[in-house]
Amino acid sequence: MASHNPHRVYIPTNARSNQYLLAEIKPDAAFYAGFASAADCYQQLAQQLFALMTQHELRNVQLIANDKLPVVRFHEEAYSLQTEKQILFFYNPKYHEGQGIFTTPDYQARKLRVVFLATGEELRSQAALFHSKVVQLLTAWQQQLPGRPAIKLRDHQQLSYDLFAKAKGLKESYGYKLRGLYPRYKARQCTLPDEHSEITYVTVTLPLTRQLKQHFLTADATDFSLLYQQLEQRFTAACAGKKLDKLAVVANGLTPVVRSSKWDKVENNRELQKVSFNPDCSEPQLLSFWQADKLVESAHFIIVADKDDNTEFGYGRFMNQVEEALRSFARQLEIPGERQDLLVRFYQHISYIIPAAE
Repeated sequence: MASHNPHRVYIPTNARSNQYLLAEIKPDAAFYAGFASAADCYQQLAQQLFALMTQHELRNVQLIANDKLPVVRFHEEAYSLQTEKQILFFYNPKYHEGQGIFTTPDYQARKLRVVFLATGEELRSQAALFHSKVVQLLTAWQQQLPGRPAIKLRDHQQLSYDLFAKAKGLKESYGYKLRGLYPRYKARQCTLPDEHSEITYVTVTLPLTRQLKQHFLTADATDFSLLYQQLEQRFTAACAGKKLDKLAVVANGLTPVVRSSKWDKVENNRELQKVSFNPDCSEPQLLSFWQADKLVESAHFIIVADKDDNTEFGYGRFMNQVEEALRSFARQLEIPGERQDLLVRFYQHISYIIPAAE
C-alpha cells in the first residue's frame, strides 16, 4: 500500500512514459548569410542532423524551421499534425522511428528547433543515456554551424495515467520514487551544468461534461462565470492544507504550456496559454485563465512542485499529496471513476544553455 511508504507513489502499471529533448537556436543574419537561401539552409542543416543521428544511435529526430511549437503525445500510430502554432507528434516510443523537416515556403524562421524523441521500452531508466547522446550530437553539430551559436536545451519527461484506473478494474501498480532529474542523471554519469532551470508539475484535464454543466448552469446561460468560479474554488479547496499552493486553472480553450519563469513569462496566442511559475519562490501562486462568455469543452488544472518537494527520496510524497487532492476534487464534483477517465500527467523539465563554441 502507498501509505506504507510515503516516499513512493503507486501508479498503475499501464502508465505511459515519454521523453523528448528540444534544442533551440536563434539564427541571426550572419547565420543565414552562410547559405544561398533559407530553403537551402534548412536542407543542409537537416542533412547534417540526420547524418549525426545515425552516428549517435538516435532514432527519431525532427527539425522544425517554421516557428511552430512541438507537442508530443502517445499514439499507436505514428503521424504529425500541424496547426497554425503547433506541430503535434503522435508516436509509440516502443516502435516508431523517423526523421523529418518542417518548413514553410518563403519563410525564414526566428528559431530553429530540433526535437529528439526517445525510443525504446525502458525510457525512465535510459533517460540519462538518451540525454547524453543528444548532447554529444548537439556539440558535434554546433561545430558545423555558422558562428557556432549557443543552443538552449530542454529535457521533457512525462508519466501519464488514469487516476481512476483501479475503479475500472486495474489492480496492479508500481511504486515510483520519482527522483529529480539532476540527481538521477548525476548518479548515471550524465553531468548537467550547475546553471540550469528545473520545474516539476502535474496537469489533469477535466472534460466539462453535461452533468457538470447542468449542475452549475441553467440551460439558457450565457454567462459561465459560476461554472469556472466553482471549479476554481473546489480545486483550491482540495489542495488546501497539503502544501500545494502553486496552482493554475486554464479553461479558455487554449492548450497550457508550463514553463519556469526563469526562462519564460505568462503569455498566450490563438492556441497556446503559456503559464510561468518560479518553483524557488515560497509565495503561493494562483493563475486563472477563463472567459465568462466562453464555454469550453475541457478545463486544465495544474499543480507545480515547490523546491522543497524535491526531497532526497524524490517527488513521491508530493505526488501522494497531489493524488489525495485530485481524489477530493473528483468527489466534490461527483465524477464517476468507473466510467470516466481523469488523465494525470506528471512532468519533469530541466533546461540549460550549451554556450556558443569558440
